[in-house]
Amino acid sequence: MNIIAIPAFHDNYIWLLQQGSEVVCVDPGDATPVRQYLEAQRLQLAAIWLTHHHNDHIGGVAELKRLWPQATVYGHQTLGLADVAVAEGSRVPAFNAEADVWAVPGHTDTHLAYVLHGQGAQPTRVFCGDTLFSAGCGRVFTGTAAQLHHSLQRLNTLPENTLFYPAHEYTAANLRFAAAVEPANADVQAALTAAANTPTLPVTLAHERRINPFLRTDKAGVQAAAVAAGLPADQSTDSAAVFAALREWKNRF
Repeated sequence: MNIIAIPAFHDNYIWLLQQGSEVVCVDPGDATPVRQYLEAQRLQLAAIWLTHHHNDHIGGVAELKRLWPQATVYGHQTLGLADVAVAEGSRVPAFNAEADVWAVPGHTDTHLAYVLHGQGAQPTRVFCGDTLFSAGCGRVFTGTAAQLHHSLQRLNTLPENTLFYPAHEYTAANLRFAAAVEPANADVQAALTAAANTPTLPVTLAHERRINPFLRTDKAGVQAAAVAAGLPADQSTDSAAVFAALREWKNRF
């Protein structure tokens, strides 16, 4: 299976999973670059996986369905776009395998991730939309910070070689925030240098555990930074409270 990043808008990635002549498309906010790639490569669209309702993730669905009416759209029932409604515990076909659907609310209250568990030497792959970014996480819109914290904690239970495929290239900006949280973190500084004007995705969970402050809320330096940003000191060891304080700080950063 090949996984291809299709750039869209200013900083979106539309992910394509390709095997043989068929493709699964994740979060097509814009139909045009997807259509151009599929036509150039003589590929057929078999399915569309949707993580959440924001237009930069679903705006191209109608046009792609017009062009490839046989493609099956999977997504939460509230989207009104899904041929097959999916939720926590659902499984969706991925060629000769299946992906598990996880509910990962927080960015939105109905956000989903698609978890393609590794087979043999292949790592697990997660298409996580706007839940986890490299060195960051999504803003809270229709969900809550507590939900988003829980969702990231759940993603953090996967094997360390898991590959994450976020929907945005926000890495450099996120790393600047991570450096403000942990100025002495050499891994953050190295990643910031490497990220300059360079695509950074996908990323491994092992890498994120070293650089992502939202996965490091148990670290003393991160806790101290959250207190300096306004978290009451008596909440500094409460992982969810530290997470919420970091998210508020990042909103202002």
